[in-house]
Amino acid sequence: MTYQEYFESVKKEFEGTDVSDIREHLAYQFNVIGDEGAGIFYVEVKDGKLFIEPYEYYDRDAIFIATADTFTAIMNGKMDPVWAFTIRKLKVEGNIEKALKLKDLISRKK
Repeated sequence: MTYQEYFESVKKEFEGTDVSDIREHLAYQFNVIGDEGAGIFYVEVKDGKLFIEPYEYYDRDAIFIATADTFTAIMNGKMDPVWAFTIRKLKVEGNIEKALKLKDLISRKK
């Protein structure tokens, strides 16, 4: 799977996610590592809207670093992000308090 294919699958997965009640600004960068889907994209919640774009985001709250397989398992609810961090399949840099809110964002997807 190419980066573009992986990015498009993530964007489609979260399409229509309702974040209208989230008033706080959240900005996450995802660094996908490994042989498949490697690249960078960001997810931002701003003014009650969700944005997912294929760029590096410099004003981010946290960076998540993992393989496409790990991110997919987290996104599909097959792996808890805290567990992934605990077993070192997921690396997190930045504001841990805001990083923990990723789990809530994932639970909102349709």
